[in-house]
Amino acid sequence: MKRRYNRNPRRRENKNPHNINRDIRVSEVRLVGDNVEMGVYPTKVALNKAEELELDLVEISPNAKPPVCKIMDYKKFLYEQKKREKALKAKASKVVVKEIRFGPNTDDHDYNFKKKHAEKFLKDGAKLKAYVFFKGRSIVYKDKGEILLLRLASELEDLGKVEQMPKLEGKRMTMFISPKKTK
Repeated sequence: MKRRYNRNPRRRENKNPHNINRDIRVSEVRLVGDNVEMGVYPTKVALNKAEELELDLVEISPNAKPPVCKIMDYKKFLYEQKKREKALKAKASKVVVKEIRFGPNTDDHDYNFKKKHAEKFLKDGAKLKAYVFFKGRSIVYKDKGEILLLRLASELEDLGKVEQMPKLEGKRMTMFISPKKTK
């Protein structure tokens, strides 16, 4: 089996999202940054200033006329950017969906046991998916299943709010309850 290698160097992707130093291909740039007098300079002059400060010349806004470049430590900039993205990702809430299954003829003891679990899930901030599963001929008790789910919704009213009313899909009647925001 032959292996194919990418022999065209132009087809390789640029690893950096910004043009830096010698990759900047314009005659003049608008220079910004710390320890630099802002203004429009020829690219070579801007590169020399960056080298004097032992930093990188980074093209920040390539579509501007002339393009805006900043003198900074590029590796440090990328590191801080990744760190910020990671922190934002950590803060983003992950939605957890917990399920509770009932039968159409669930008795009170089993119902109360499952309701306690539902309360715990909503207090922990998880979404609740409660469903009644109809086996065989028990599908004739659709109204019992709906009453059961509506009863659960009314008893959990103080902890969560109904996101989707009971809805029959095939042999399941499903209802979603999302937790109320606590601040």
